[in-house]
Amino acid sequence: MTHRSSDTETLLTPSEVAALFRVDPKTVTRWAKAGKLGSIRTLGGHRRFRETEVRSLLDDEAEQPD
Repeated sequence: MTHRSSDTETLLTPSEVAALFRVDPKTVTRWAKAGKLGSIRTLGGHRRFRETEVRSLLDDEAEQPD
């Protein structure tokens, strides 16, 4: 379920981010708590992540050697 905020930034759920990184959604939440990934809180308290930031981090991960 992808969301758009008022400034048309695409927001992703923790599950969507987890699928991109092939990790558990709880791992994404831990990254957000640790400051490795910025998040936005909805009025209901759920986390959402900016797609541009997630894609940038994903690209950085792909460029790093094993």
